[in-house]
Amino acid sequence: MISKITKSAFGALAAFFLFSNAIAQKVQYTKYVNTFIGTAPLNDPKILGYELPKGWRSWAGLTFPGSSLPNAMVQLSPMTEYGSGAGYQYEDSVILGFTHTNKGHWNLCNIPILPMSNRGGKFGSRFSHKRESSSPGFYQVYLDDYDINVSLTSTLRAGYHKYEFKNNKNRQILFDLGKANSRVTTWRIEQVGKSAVQGFQGGENVYFYATLNADIEKLDKTDEGKRTGYALLHLADGSNAPVELKIGLSFVSVENAKQNLEAEIGNKSFAIIRKEANLKWEALLSNIQVKGGTAKQTGMFYSSLYRSFLWPALRSDINGEYTDAKHKVAKADFNYYTEPSLWDTYRNKDVLLGLVTPKVTLNVIKSMKDVGDKTGFIPTFFHGDHGASSIAGAYLRGITDFDIKGTYKILLRNANVEGGARPFVKEYIGKGYISDPDIAHPEVETKAKAGVSKTLEYSYDDYSVAQIAKELGDTANYRILMARSKNYKNMFDPSTRFMRGRLENGDWIKPFDPQQPYYEYMYREANAWQVSFYAPHDMPGLIALYGGPKKFESKLDSLFTLPWNPKHIARNVETMIGQYCQGNQPDHEAPFAYTFIGKPEKTQKVLDNILNNLYGIGDEGLELSGMDDAGEMSSWYVFSSMGLYPFSATDPKYIVTAPLFDKVTWKTSSGKILTITKPGKGRGITAIKVNGKKINGYFVSHDLFKTGGNINIVTK
Repeated sequence: MISKITKSAFGALAAFFLFSNAIAQKVQYTKYVNTFIGTAPLNDPKILGYELPKGWRSWAGLTFPGSSLPNAMVQLSPMTEYGSGAGYQYEDSVILGFTHTNKGHWNLCNIPILPMSNRGGKFGSRFSHKRESSSPGFYQVYLDDYDINVSLTSTLRAGYHKYEFKNNKNRQILFDLGKANSRVTTWRIEQVGKSAVQGFQGGENVYFYATLNADIEKLDKTDEGKRTGYALLHLADGSNAPVELKIGLSFVSVENAKQNLEAEIGNKSFAIIRKEANLKWEALLSNIQVKGGTAKQTGMFYSSLYRSFLWPALRSDINGEYTDAKHKVAKADFNYYTEPSLWDTYRNKDVLLGLVTPKVTLNVIKSMKDVGDKTGFIPTFFHGDHGASSIAGAYLRGITDFDIKGTYKILLRNANVEGGARPFVKEYIGKGYISDPDIAHPEVETKAKAGVSKTLEYSYDDYSVAQIAKELGDTANYRILMARSKNYKNMFDPSTRFMRGRLENGDWIKPFDPQQPYYEYMYREANAWQVSFYAPHDMPGLIALYGGPKKFESKLDSLFTLPWNPKHIARNVETMIGQYCQGNQPDHEAPFAYTFIGKPEKTQKVLDNILNNLYGIGDEGLELSGMDDAGEMSSWYVFSSMGLYPFSATDPKYIVTAPLFDKVTWKTSSGKILTITKPGKGRGITAIKVNGKKINGYFVSHDLFKTGGNINIVTK
């Protein structure tokens, strides 16, 4: 029997825990997230650097506002234009359907579904942003032409639709299976029982199984298997309840799609699935808590943190099966993911992923190793060989529970074998650079080898693989790769002080306009200015090429001050500060370069301009300064606004700058707490103290994420 005193103490203790829980629940981080940021186009020529040609939409943002869990298979989002980056453009006024996969790279957007009532001759309904809302794991919109309120939520592998029809007669659901942002090769659909359908959409090869809480009166199919085709579900009359459609996806089979649906949604209600989605995002977002910024800065921080965890995407089913790189069904004891967007995300996003969700990063590495085992090469994305950086960086930061020796062996093949992950690697090894052909009048669209960009990036990749070689005691390859990591110097023309294209005979390419951007001639989506400060693994060596700190500083000053020529128009090369391009990735390290010559105040000035003026642009604050690229732009903001940036993503250390916030509290994956404080409003760093002790320089070790600690940034 509990005594009165014990009961009293027990009651006080219970009250304390209730109070503590109330305090903990009071801060909701998902409320700061605006999923519409990045869906509006950037049109201001003063920011873009040029007037948009007629009919162009800037390649800015390309994000989606719909429902997704972190790194999920399903991204359930509205579609307003096929062929657009993420399918949804804020300035559009008609919704064509709701698709179930997304990335923001003009692909995916599979399995479009649209509820309809009293439709006319065309598919699609007008809508208004006034009757539209979203939050992480939820999206809602009212379809004006059909008088249907649509609500969407999702799990890892399944989507949940709720349709509230004003008119409960002649209800229809369109499966617009001939359409997607990826090329559709074929499709099929069939009814299963009274209230389910199953099918397949070829191209991305997605299987689905969907159930309804209403009977299907009939299923009409038009041009089945063709891109002109679609299917219409006619629902039986007789119920006034909201129509609920639950759909499971799989990249293996219909049977797996059904199993995914039953395991993840089953008989759970829409409200429960939505709440579970919100809680998963709360758990992730709450790992990093910021205080002291403006409302806009706080909102942008958590919105950027949210976008940083939407890709790579899950591809294995609840039973562990997935379709591998050889298009065979395989099974693993780990979650199989798409490869990251490595050309973009190796810089920061892949580091952030490992810091917050190391298990996901571990499984991504295992997935890339699986591709390597079956194709002979670790996958690359678009350009460069930056799986080397992402894997090496993760390993050096303590993510080690994978076959590092086997992975390293494949990365060595990437670095040395022609015809695999590195185009023109034979020339790179033989000459120490990759040449480009002599083209009389190259244009922005001219395609060749992008030899300058490749040489610079392969040099960094060699450095990355060398760090694994060092860890494994492979001295011979370490020395070879470290020597090759200096190859970037072979692209430096001392007469112009630019990284410049070379012909096969070694001559510099003429004529030479360092302001001319190219998509794939000498430079990849950049001009000479934007790549000439890239050697993140060897900044002292790069500075020496320029003739020392003063000459390097002068050239770097010009990068940010030389006016952009508005006649130089190239999509992706947009949002200019002088010649610096925030709207694309190739020079995103450049603002930090001043720190290496003892001028951190100049770095801070550029960073503050970007953070405060080039994110959340426009009247509604929904524009971004460039394409988010699967979270790279967002991760750049997250790191830079906190005052820590992985300048060389391979190396387990971070460059320190002045954060936007007075205090950042980071609950690390090791369970420790890392606190970053910056008292006062000053932006110029006068001292950096780690656990109370002043450090020399501007870098802090990754060890702080393992042990916890305090970084105090003193400013004036």
